[in-house]
Amino acid sequence: MTAVTDEGTGRTGSPDAQEERDTDGRGRIPEASRDWNDGLIARRAAAKAVDPEPETAPDDDVRPPLVEAYVPSGGPLRPRLDALRELVGLSRARLDGATLAEAGRVLDEAAARQRLSSRHTVVAIAGATGSGKSTLFNTLAGAQISDTGLRRPTTAAPLACSWTDGAAGLLDRLAIPGRLRRRPQQGAADTDEALQGLVLVDLPDHDSAATEHREQVDRVLALVDAVIWVVDPEKYADAALHERYLRPLAGHAEITFVVLNQIDRLPGDAADQVLDDLRRLLDEDGMALGEHGEPGATVMSLSALTGEGVDELREVLGRFVQERTAAARRLSADVDAAAARLRPVYVAEGRPGLGERAREEFADRLAEAVGAAAAGQAAEREWRRNAGRACGTPWLRLWRWYESTRRPGSLERPARPEPPEEQLTARQLVEQAVRTLADEAAHGLPGPWAQAVREAAVHGADGLPEALDTLAQRVGAEPAPGGSAVVATGVAGASGVAHSGRVGGKPPRPKWWPAAVLAQASMTLLQIFGGLWLVGQIVGVLEPGYLTPALVMLTGVVGGPLVEWSCAAAARGPARRYGQEAERQLRETASACGRARVLDPVAAELVRYREVRERFAAVTEISTTGE
Repeated sequence: MTAVTDEGTGRTGSPDAQEERDTDGRGRIPEASRDWNDGLIARRAAAKAVDPEPETAPDDDVRPPLVEAYVPSGGPLRPRLDALRELVGLSRARLDGATLAEAGRVLDEAAARQRLSSRHTVVAIAGATGSGKSTLFNTLAGAQISDTGLRRPTTAAPLACSWTDGAAGLLDRLAIPGRLRRRPQQGAADTDEALQGLVLVDLPDHDSAATEHREQVDRVLALVDAVIWVVDPEKYADAALHERYLRPLAGHAEITFVVLNQIDRLPGDAADQVLDDLRRLLDEDGMALGEHGEPGATVMSLSALTGEGVDELREVLGRFVQERTAAARRLSADVDAAAARLRPVYVAEGRPGLGERAREEFADRLAEAVGAAAAGQAAEREWRRNAGRACGTPWLRLWRWYESTRRPGSLERPARPEPPEEQLTARQLVEQAVRTLADEAAHGLPGPWAQAVREAAVHGADGLPEALDTLAQRVGAEPAPGGSAVVATGVAGASGVAHSGRVGGKPPRPKWWPAAVLAQASMTLLQIFGGLWLVGQIVGVLEPGYLTPALVMLTGVVGGPLVEWSCAAAARGPARRYGQEAERQLRETASACGRARVLDPVAAELVRYREVRERFAAVTEISTTGE
């Protein structure tokens, strides 16, 4: 077997021999091996032994650092990660942990990758059994590093080859032990220069019969910066490859290489036909192809056994590594994938929210439930009744009083309480108003946010009928300082209990009211004077002359109702305004109570949704109005 150089120790020998030396007999890696696994200390010690003269050593002050922090070069990755982090923080109270798990994993992996070297690009070589990925791995490394052969599966664990120092942290992140870390065969200077910074990882077969092999493939593929998929003419259309890997990773096309290997087995132009069919399958998978200068996956054909097309791959891979953008592209694609999974719980249909029409309809329903219109009508009737008491004839008032004592629902005979089934009507109106408002506010919202809006509305509606009834009674019973309240009876409260429906403050009295009262009193006095005059003439106390006292009495009899009718006509306007004021006060009271208990919590949930929607737009790099 060809001798290779171990990156961790600088020793040579077969991989099996090195595995025996690098383990402690129980399959564990000694601490010393983990400390030396990047080969940097070993090579510096060897350099001092060969050339101990300090003046011949290179100047460390002018040498660029081998490991530097990962910093995206002016791209939008960092703002998107910050927006995703804020999005997850704002959503924890509304979304379950399973929904946010993938986004949290992306943030954790991004933070871990950004703490490590940006000078290295980790590229995994993946493929099916017998596709020749290990052969391609050895060809790129220029040495027999990974075992190849007819026995399947051949590769049992990920094997790494690093072209430069300083990749230990990245390989630790991949959980590749020091005994499986190698350095390539030093070849031509231009070849080594082109691949500086490359960390190549040979993976087990993704279709291996061993479950642990497939698990290792899935684990490493989630952490590497790029991947080279090696397919062969027999399995390039394998459903396991396309459905399990290529199709779900279609968004990672810019960091994906698809290599058709073993073209030496295809006669004539069959290789081109297979390559075209492979491109067709990738297009069906939704993976963009990097053709004609467009970003996308790199698709090419080669033969790792004969070396045909390998130099072209090495050249493309070298340019890819020297750009040092693979890690940023990978993280950006991961953010895109996480955002795509979160899209159903953040993107609403249309423009959800509460418009003025919905708010007005809610206020109308609460006003109906609290009986604002009935209270206004009762206040208007009461104002006109007061005007009638002040300006009406005493005989008609006496008759009306007698009639009112015989009618139910009057002040002297209160109405009977409403039946229980009728008392529930106002409560049902409130519940219907809240339910309608919640449906309007939650319309078009994603499921979790629609549920949060409904819960806020239902929680606010708890005790709302009783609160409305209490406020309505307080508004109706509280007189203004120094004034008396006007009673408006028969108004049903939100909970079904009858309350007064009073309007606070002293009702306004028209300027003509004292004159009307004086005129009515004069008409009454004329009736009394004329009557007494006629009685005196009848009994003989006064001289007979019936015409004059009869005219005086007739003037009072006719003038009294005429004054009352005139006052009633003049009182219609003030009474109507007084009733409208009573309705307005009760309506505003009900609206304020509903706004504090239902509208404000619902609006707060909508504001929270708009905030997370803006954060999601920042993650997906679209405007808040775009889709």
